[in-house]
Amino acid sequence: MKTKIFCDIAEINQIKKFNKKKIVKGFTTNPSLMRKAGAKDYESYSKKILKICKHKPISFEVFADDNLGMLSQAKIINKWGKNVYVKIPVVNSKGNFTGKTIKELNNKNIKLNITAVYSAKETKKILKVINKKTKVIISIFAGRAADSGKDPIPEFKKSIKLAKKYKNVEILWASVREPYNYTQAKQLGCHIITVPPSTIEKIEKFGKSFNNLMLETVKTFLIDSKKSCFKL
Repeated sequence: MKTKIFCDIAEINQIKKFNKKKIVKGFTTNPSLMRKAGAKDYESYSKKILKICKHKPISFEVFADDNLGMLSQAKIINKWGKNVYVKIPVVNSKGNFTGKTIKELNNKNIKLNITAVYSAKETKKILKVINKKTKVIISIFAGRAADSGKDPIPEFKKSIKLAKKYKNVEILWASVREPYNYTQAKQLGCHIITVPPSTIEKIEKFGKSFNNLMLETVKTFLIDSKKSCFKL
C-alpha cells in the first residue's frame, strides 16, 4: 500500500503550486492555518481554495465547541464540494469526546476527518460510533506527541490494526516534523501523511547517497568558512 501525501496548507498561492504536483494527492487545512493565511471570512476563503482544488480531497475544520454548533457548521461545510472532508476534533475544549457529533454526521454520509487524535484508545472510541461505509480519516498527531517526549509509533501500530476491519477508514500521520516521517509512515502502513510545503519539496529530493550528502556537507562548510574569511 502506498502512503498518500496530502499538503497541509491554507495559503492560496501555495495551494495553486502544490495542486499541480502529482505527488500531492490531497490537502488539509485548520483554523490556525486559515488565520495564518490571512482568511477573514471562513466560507468565502474556503470556496476560493475549492476553485483551485476541485478534485483532490480537502479537509476544512469546524470551529464550534459544542455538539449543535459542530453539527450546524459541518453540514454547511459538507455542501461546499464532493471532495470536501469535514474536520471534527476528537474532543472539545472541555475534553468531552465528540462521539455523538461524529456518529450523527457519519450516519448522514458526511465524509469526516477526525483530528487531534493521539492514542489508539481514542481511535477505538471513534471506530465504535461510525459505520463501515462512509469515508473517515483519523488524524493522529505524531509530531506533537513526540515533542512532549511520547513515542507515537505504538499508537499508530495499534490504530492501524484496529482500523483494518473498516475499509472506509484511513489512518493519517499528522504534525510532521521532518521528511523522514514520510518513510516512517510508509513503513507503518499509514494510508495518508499530511505534510507542509517545505517538507514535501525535501521528500521530492529523496534518494541521495550518504557519499553525496557527505560531500555536500563538507563543501558547504568550506564555502562558508571562505566567505567568512576565517584565519588561524
